[in-house]
Amino acid sequence: MSVDAFAHTFLVAAPPARVFEHLADPHSYVGLSPLVVAVRDVRTDGDQVGYVALERFRFWTNRIRVTMTLDPAAPAVVSDVVSPGRVRLRAAVTLAPSGAGTEVTETITVDSPSLLRRYVVRTARSVQLRRAAELTRRMSDRPA
Repeated sequence: MSVDAFAHTFLVAAPPARVFEHLADPHSYVGLSPLVVAVRDVRTDGDQVGYVALERFRFWTNRIRVTMTLDPAAPAVVSDVVSPGRVRLRAAVTLAPSGAGTEVTETITVDSPSLLRRYVVRTARSVQLRRAAELTRRMSDRPA
């Protein structure tokens, strides 16, 4: 198994509370994450939200189990993902006020079999950057 980690920091034009509210809702990830086409079986237990997301790839659809841990005081959202093929991913998002907006930092750690490593890391990084662009767009389009 190989473990890789990488981070991305970007700014959005919305206050941290609004960004947190958006990221804390599993349904927001449909389209926010370019592979996620549906979210099912959402259940909340205190500061944890579990759900199943359907990721659509070119020739197949993955059912992934996601457990989000929410910390509105930080604010932060940590998503632990269990994907087929023994792939495990953790996306930790922290939010900090920055002028009239929010500095968003997403750190991804992915654990994958060596045979899948290159594909998994490349895909996770691509998704991370597209998710940042879409969140930036959504927060600039959304009224205060």
